[in-house]
Amino acid sequence: MITSRRTFLKTTALSGASLLIGIDENRLLHGAQPLAAGHFKPNVWIRIDPDNSVTLTIGKSEMGQGVRTSLAMLLAEELEADWTRIKLEQASPEPGFEDIGTGGSDSIRDGWRSLRQAGATAREMLAMAAAARWKVDRGTCAAANGFIIHTPSGRRFSYGDLVADATRLPLPEHPPLKNARDYKIIGQRTARIDGRDIVSGKARYGIDVKVPGMLHASLERPPFAGAKPKRMQEEKARAVHGVRAIVKISNGVAVVADTTWAAIKGRTTLAVEWDDPPPDAFNSEAHAKRLETGSRERGFITRKEEPPPGTAPVAETIDATYHYPFYAHAPVETMNCVADVRENRCTIWAPTQAPNRLQKQVAQLLGTTPANVQVNVTLIGGGFGRRLAVDYALEAAEISRAAKAPIQLLWSRPDDMKHGHFQGASVHYLSAGLDAQGTPIAWKHTKAGSFHNISALDPAEVRDAAWYQDWSWGAYDVPYAFPAIETAYVAVDLPVRHGPWRAVFAPSSVFAREAFFDEVAHHRGADPLAFRLDMLKGTDVIKAGSTTIDRRRLRHVLETVRNKSGWGGPIAEHHGRGVACNAYFGHTYIAYVADVAVDHDGNVRVERVVAAVDCGRVINPIGVEQQMEGGIIWGISSALKGEITFRDGAAQQGTYADFEVARMRDTPAIEVHIVNGDAPEPFGMGEPPVPPIVPAIVNAVFAATGKRVRQLPIRPALLLS
Repeated sequence: MITSRRTFLKTTALSGASLLIGIDENRLLHGAQPLAAGHFKPNVWIRIDPDNSVTLTIGKSEMGQGVRTSLAMLLAEELEADWTRIKLEQASPEPGFEDIGTGGSDSIRDGWRSLRQAGATAREMLAMAAAARWKVDRGTCAAANGFIIHTPSGRRFSYGDLVADATRLPLPEHPPLKNARDYKIIGQRTARIDGRDIVSGKARYGIDVKVPGMLHASLERPPFAGAKPKRMQEEKARAVHGVRAIVKISNGVAVVADTTWAAIKGRTTLAVEWDDPPPDAFNSEAHAKRLETGSRERGFITRKEEPPPGTAPVAETIDATYHYPFYAHAPVETMNCVADVRENRCTIWAPTQAPNRLQKQVAQLLGTTPANVQVNVTLIGGGFGRRLAVDYALEAAEISRAAKAPIQLLWSRPDDMKHGHFQGASVHYLSAGLDAQGTPIAWKHTKAGSFHNISALDPAEVRDAAWYQDWSWGAYDVPYAFPAIETAYVAVDLPVRHGPWRAVFAPSSVFAREAFFDEVAHHRGADPLAFRLDMLKGTDVIKAGSTTIDRRRLRHVLETVRNKSGWGGPIAEHHGRGVACNAYFGHTYIAYVADVAVDHDGNVRVERVVAAVDCGRVINPIGVEQQMEGGIIWGISSALKGEITFRDGAAQQGTYADFEVARMRDTPAIEVHIVNGDAPEPFGMGEPPVPPIVPAIVNAVFAATGKRVRQLPIRPALLLS
């Protein structure tokens, strides 16, 4: 959101030689909050140096989504920069970078206008500087590939030649933005700007950080909330070669050592024995029963539409209950952090999605101010929402303070699996009312899930009515034209840590919604894809709760997968084809057709996925395709692989052996078709690919076997029963 040009862009000289432009996006991680007049808080800085290099400093974390490349493309397009001279730096929360973070598929939407305006402003100032030096009219000067060219004579200056002059010029009031037909970079297939560094090992992730004097820590955490250590073998652990100290912190007992291996060995030798779990300790099977009971309650109404007068009465009702399990994030790079706590100061190196939150909470832990906590954001080996929480950084800071040394805390794979912020389980009760002719006229979807554990992210967050609608996301925004709609959320307390997971609340709701919609179609004897198109007729743009949905865009992606997938054509025995779609927050529209094979042992293999995506203006088609492919593979993991279960308050899974994820051998043939890629503005792509892929798979399984899958993950026993 932009307040005014004067508040939005300011320039200054850097060491008297470089042109520096700051961008005030005026946007927080979880929504927009206007800044007081006169307060300039830039989220992005652009620097043009005398050597003709352009440095873009951004507050968006890079965790595999390619956001650095796409944001640089936005800047380079309007700046007319030499793409090979663009460099990127990661911002840290500090004065001048006070509202940075990555989540909600917001990065491109945040940067779309601001980065182009900044590039156009810099381009205009450089052209004005060249015109003044040549003593010619500005209109005779053009920008291209890092140069300002005097068109009549062919004379040219590099941007670096002009930066000193440009810093002394006033800001142009209305620098023109390019017409989309003149784009040279936006919309082009562009390799990642940091790709070579990543594949060569030059790129540095959090786990790679090393600082002078650094020690290593491994933390033994309580197996369930509230557990206390009864006994441990401290002397034996101290005797392990390389162990420096045993440190008790609020969340467990840490072994501090010269190396990671020594810390792990010392932790194993420590052999902490914890309190026995209480009789009523959390159990996921019992929790599922509570959720199922809750799904039959009225709950908090998140959307209600009464049928118009004259609507026929309901003559038949069909219903179903869908169960969605707990999932872990399971990133390849486990949680880790380097913390160096000194008197009244702390320096952190962390792969985090929420550096401001991390800075604030570490400051609270240490009893100091955020200004005394420096946060260095590293590359991230997989985020998926897990790194919006900052527990691992708080642990590292607490250990460093006690050990009086810089500490690298590294979570093991079992640590990461058992002590994550899990995707919460939920149960969905859905019913559809049909009139005497079999026409659907009523839709009801009640979701029973947990209170989203916002306090694990930020204790200052307050639950209110808006949160209930968010928790019902994917249910309340059903896009189909039912005359009567009621959606509700029933909150059930959950005493284990849970939080944002890729696509947050939508995957469970869209799984249930799209799978049950398929049931309704088959109950009527209708083709599931044609039935969706039929139920998207009528009013083109609707208000679904707080979300605006353009049914034309949803119809377009459905028609695309119908035409590209061979929908309705022949398919082999024991094979099935399923469809699902979703409008993600009304921004990004996706449809899938999935082809599956089911063998005689009940094993499901996804063989092909045909996808259509409308994410608005496409900045980098490669990035869109990669996000779609990643979301599809993520969904295959959810549909066919692991789940997290709890017994005696503790997660039972600890490695990729018992919480499986899709491997390369599980990857199907994937076709991605981008539609409406020349729309006026772009929308997000990090989360939208995830929700509709699971229902497309389970609907394909029904087509292959005649068995309805209403509980994830899909197990062979279910299909053989």
